[in-house]
Amino acid sequence: MSMEGFRILVVDDESSQREILQGFLEKAGWEVETAGSGPEALDLLRQRSFALCLIDYRMPGMSGLELLQQIRQRYPDVTVVIITAYGSIDSAVEAMKRGAYDYLTKPIDLDELSHLITKIEERQQLLTEVRTLRAQLTERFRFDQIIGESGKMQEVLSLVARIAPSNATVLIRGESGTGKELIAKAIHYNSPRKEGPFVKVNIAALPENLLESELFGHEKGAFTGAVERRIGRFEAANHGTLFLDEIGDLPLPLQVKLLRVLQEREFERVGSNRPIKVDIRIIAATNQDLEEAIREKRFREDLYYRLNVVPIVLPPLRERREDIPPLVDFLLRKCAEQTGKGVKGISREAMDLLIRYDYPGNVRELENIIERAVLLARHDVILVEDLPLHLRTSEPEIERRPRSEKMTLPQVLEALERQMILRALEQHDYVQTRAAEELGISERVLRYKLKKHGLTVRSAEGEQQGGERP
Repeated sequence: MSMEGFRILVVDDESSQREILQGFLEKAGWEVETAGSGPEALDLLRQRSFALCLIDYRMPGMSGLELLQQIRQRYPDVTVVIITAYGSIDSAVEAMKRGAYDYLTKPIDLDELSHLITKIEERQQLLTEVRTLRAQLTERFRFDQIIGESGKMQEVLSLVARIAPSNATVLIRGESGTGKELIAKAIHYNSPRKEGPFVKVNIAALPENLLESELFGHEKGAFTGAVERRIGRFEAANHGTLFLDEIGDLPLPLQVKLLRVLQEREFERVGSNRPIKVDIRIIAATNQDLEEAIREKRFREDLYYRLNVVPIVLPPLRERREDIPPLVDFLLRKCAEQTGKGVKGISREAMDLLIRYDYPGNVRELENIIERAVLLARHDVILVEDLPLHLRTSEPEIERRPRSEKMTLPQVLEALERQMILRALEQHDYVQTRAAEELGISERVLRYKLKKHGLTVRSAEGEQQGGERP
């Protein structure tokens, strides 16, 4: 089955050759048109689109090579295959140098022709898919697709828009979950490098003994287990962008090598002394205090200044609460579409709770909260009871009581303890062993405190433990 829009143009001054090829290709399922000369072929190319041109090398007037050059200049997306007489291989090689995809010799082996066209068709389909994906990615990472109506985020997006067209190295800083990778992708997909690769490396997620090979690649036999040559992330990102996430966790020996790449744009694979040149833009990100790391000799000062050419600081969600309502609306639509749930909105009381919460996990935590609420919602609107317990109890009891009602110190401590227990349980999906570990107490003590506070929670096995839920 021929892919839609895959039209073939056969160009040959011999009418018998045109008819043979047209008949064979149409019988095989392809859409075919013919031309008896170069000018006639160019006229057809102006009128409609063709995916492939089969061109005879020797034609009176405009030769096949001249027609090839015209097509490469005017219609670069059209694939050209040259047909040449047996023994004229030098002519075919010259055509390949001028941009022909391949060549066939006369008399044409029709099975070989069919196989070649199928291969070209598959290649065209792959290129179309890649272009579509890149267009979708570019659309997804347009600046106006990043939700940030607050003044702080508008400043960030304004800076991103100004630096995206450049090749400047960027250091993105902010707490976990603030969207550092999203900003890095926005820079890449709005830059001249958007057709190139965007390669991400999470340095904290890679074992230190494998990190050098992951970044720079290795030669066969470079170390035990290196059974073949491996391309590293720097090579994979050539002509694109390399995003180094959690840069503060980069070991000191590799900091020296990274500094060299930034200075000279070259490196060696592990087990090789041959320098490899790369054309990449580096964007780094961290949630650490790099200045403190420099003082503690854990991070090189010269590398810091090389990375920090353009600093971008992302504010935590608690410092841009005006962005929470539009974020909630966006996440609601996204989660409802992904889960198939008919949730269309959120109650005012539930939104008020979301706006007041401090979000230690930032936007990532908000997304998790909304996804959970959509899954658990019994109505088409998210209500307060659909939100996690730690949100519903996040306001300290001392603030919920009337101003006229005073609390003693033991009462304040009790309220704070209860709040911390609920939050730990919620964050660990009510797995009491993990919650107790975070709280720094034993599981037995946790069960005692649950009973003391009159709390009933459901364990991972579905058993209820503790007292009554308030």
